[in-house]
Amino acid sequence: MNLVPAIDVHGHYGMSTQEGITDLHRQFMSADAKAVAARARAVGIEWTIASPLLGLFPRGKADAVAGNEEAARVIPKVKGLRQWVIVNPRQPATYDQARTMLKSPSCMGIKIHPEEHRYPIRKFGRTFFEFAAEHRAVVLTHTGEKNSWPIDFIPFANEYPEVTLILAHLGHGCGQADLQVRAIQASQHGNVFVDTSSAQSIFPGLIEWAVGEIGAERILFGTDTPLYSASMQRARIDHAVLTAGQKRKILRENALKLFGGKL
Repeated sequence: MNLVPAIDVHGHYGMSTQEGITDLHRQFMSADAKAVAARARAVGIEWTIASPLLGLFPRGKADAVAGNEEAARVIPKVKGLRQWVIVNPRQPATYDQARTMLKSPSCMGIKIHPEEHRYPIRKFGRTFFEFAAEHRAVVLTHTGEKNSWPIDFIPFANEYPEVTLILAHLGHGCGQADLQVRAIQASQHGNVFVDTSSAQSIFPGLIEWAVGEIGAERILFGTDTPLYSASMQRARIDHAVLTAGQKRKILRENALKLFGGKL
């Protein structure tokens, strides 16, 4: 099989400090930036756009400012990595960091995580989307839990079409597999996408069903590395019951359209 040089729009690096997991799990779910890039290269992933786990974990206690500072130092030095700058509305200094970092050729856009940072997007969304629209930013957001229900993002995405929004974790949603797809179907401007970075991707038919509902043009490849195996996530797309053209869009072409010359 000739592998399409893939672009992973949803990666991380660093130490997993999630609460409630064992030390062994923590070992499995952690990797430094060089290890993340090496694992990606081994399975034909050309670029991984990553955010630092330091800025996300542990839930409600992470320091996104420190995470962004670390990522700005580390990521430009590692071949194959690009950066998401984290914005946490509960840490206003992250807005100032984003203003600066979005100008960097290494920074692809903004990462938000309402669950790990413990805020409801319904309450904080307007201020954030106004900021993102000002910078015409690509935004990657966690979705599928109470603070980040996919449909709750859509009024903001419809009001601010300058923002490109990627809803993470296709199929994730407290037992409901269609939340991200239904949210995209409720969007009005073609500015909302979903990534495949979900454990639910292992279910036969999920990727194929999503393509049938919203088209391959609205789906981006994501792995959630190192929390999940990049090779497993890659294999799920390579062996999906899709056309070669559909797979290429998911793995690479859609991301190139969003990020353009920065990749």
